[in-house]
Amino acid sequence: MIAPPDRMPLPREFFDRPVLEVAPDLLGRVLVRTTPDGPIAVRLTEVEAYDGPNDPGSHAYRGPTARNAVMFGPPGHVYVYFTYGMWHCMNLVCGSEGRACAVLLRAGEVIEGAELARKRRLSARNDKELAKGPARLATALEVDRALDGTDACASDETPLRMLTGTPVASDQVRNGPRTGVAGDGGDGEIHPWRYWVAGDPTVSPYRAHVPRRRRS
Repeated sequence: MIAPPDRMPLPREFFDRPVLEVAPDLLGRVLVRTTPDGPIAVRLTEVEAYDGPNDPGSHAYRGPTARNAVMFGPPGHVYVYFTYGMWHCMNLVCGSEGRACAVLLRAGEVIEGAELARKRRLSARNDKELAKGPARLATALEVDRALDGTDACASDETPLRMLTGTPVASDQVRNGPRTGVAGDGGDGEIHPWRYWVAGDPTVSPYRAHVPRRRRS
C-alpha cells in the first residue's frame, strides 16, 4: 500500500540544507512517535533555528561535547537534551555533517494519538496545550535522552519519524527573537530565528531570558 503524499517520510536531503532554510520549512510537517501503545503524531507549529559555531545561543557554539555529539553527526537525526534538571527538549540536526546546526521543536498540534498524549500531559487544560512548548512537546511524545541520536529519516520501525505533512504557506509564517535565550543569541535584531504559524493556538508565548538566581 502506497502512503498518501503527506505521510511520506522526509528525505535526508531535506535536512542537508542551511538551518535557516530548514527551520521555517518544518512548519506544517508531521512528527510521528511510535510507542508500544500506538503512534502519536504532531503537526509542527513553532520551531527555533540554532546555527552551531556561528551562534552564541547554540549548544555547539564552543565545540563538541559528550552532550551535543549528535549535533556534529549527519543531518536528519534527533538531538535530545535535558534542561533545568527536569525537562527534555528535542531538535532535528540539519546542514552538512560536522556543521552542528539544529532546529528546536518548540510546539505543535497533536493530530493523532491525543488520548496517549493526554496520559503524559495530565496538567494540560485542553488539547491545544498538549505540545505547547518544547518540554511539553517532548513529554507528550515520551521523548528523553534514550532517543538521542534517533534517525528521523529511517524506516517505519524507528521510534521518531518526520513526515512530509502540509507545508505552511510563506505568508502564514512569522519570525522573531528566540525564547529564553541569553546575550547576543537572544537579540531579535541579530537572530530572529524563532518561526511560527501565524494565529495558531498551539504556538507557545514568547518569553525573554530571565537570569536564574543562585541560591544563597
